[in-house]
Amino acid sequence: MRILFIGTGDIGLPSLEWLLSTPKHEVVGVITQPDKPAGRKLVLTPPEVKVRSLAAGLTVLQPPKIRYIVDELKLFQADVAVVVAYGQILPRTVLDVPRLACLNIHASLLPRHRGASPIQAVIREGDAETGVTIMFMDEGLDTGDILLMDAMPILPTDTGGVLHDKLALAAPASLERALDIIAAGHPPRTPQDNALTTHCGKLKREDGRLDWTRSAEALERLIRAYNPWPGTSCLLPDGKPLKVHRATIIEGEACPLAGTIVSADPKVGLIISCGTGLLKLEEVQAEGGKRLSAADFLRGHTLEVGTRLA
Repeated sequence: MRILFIGTGDIGLPSLEWLLSTPKHEVVGVITQPDKPAGRKLVLTPPEVKVRSLAAGLTVLQPPKIRYIVDELKLFQADVAVVVAYGQILPRTVLDVPRLACLNIHASLLPRHRGASPIQAVIREGDAETGVTIMFMDEGLDTGDILLMDAMPILPTDTGGVLHDKLALAAPASLERALDIIAAGHPPRTPQDNALTTHCGKLKREDGRLDWTRSAEALERLIRAYNPWPGTSCLLPDGKPLKVHRATIIEGEACPLAGTIVSADPKVGLIISCGTGLLKLEEVQAEGGKRLSAADFLRGHTLEVGTRLA
C-alpha cells in the first residue's frame, strides 16, 4: 500500500524504518513539524524524522499547520496515513485524504492516558502494564475506534526514557499487523469506553518539582516517570536547586515534617522523610555540577540532619 507518514517525535523512528524496509508498502511522503531552535545556542534543528526521510530520498513537508496543505496531501495518493507523535490534531479535511484509513500509533492502552504524555503517566500512576494502541483517527484527542492493542508489563526499574524506547521498538510489529488487517479488508473497529478515560497533558519542567508531603512510593514513581524529561528537582536548605535522577524507597518511619533530611552520611546515604515513608536519593546533580551518586555528592557538600529540602 501507499503510506503517508505523519510524525515528529523520535518514538516514531522505528516504525518509519520498518516502513522503509518492508516490501509490503511504499512510503510516498513524510509530514513533520518545522525545524526548531535547540540547545543553549538555539541552533535551528530538524526533527530526526526529517533527517532520516531525506536520507531515504523521500519528499518531506513541514507546514506550520497541516490543514494548510490539504491539496498537497492529496497529490501523494496515499492508501493509508500513519500518524505517530506528530504534535497536532488532524482536522477532518486531512483525515479524509487517505483512501482507506488514517491510523494513529499511541503509546498507551486506550482509553487510559489519552493525550501528550502517556509514557510518563503510566509510570507516575503506578500502572501494571502499558502498550501500543493502533486506532482509526477522528477529530478528537485520541478518541478514535481501536483497531488493535498490544500490551507489555511495566517493570519496577522502568524510567520514562527506558519505556519510551521499549514502546518505540514494539510499535513496528503492531503497525505491520494493523496494515495487514487493513489490506485484507473489513477491519474491526472497537469504540472506546469513554467512562474509562484518563487524560495526560503536555509536560512542563515545573511538573517535576518534588512535593515531599507526598508518599515515598508516589515520589519514587514520579522520579522514574520524569527521567529524562522533564526531570525532577527540589531545593537544598540553602535554596539552591538539586536535580534528583534516581531514588529508592526504604523502610522506616517518616518524620513529622516532610522533606526532613534523616541521613546525610556518604556511608549510609541521603535519606529524606516524605509524607509517608522514606526516600533514599541515589543519583543527584547540583546546579552547574555533574550527575553524581548521592554518596559522592555528600563527600563534597555538607548537609545537616534535621534540616529540610523544599
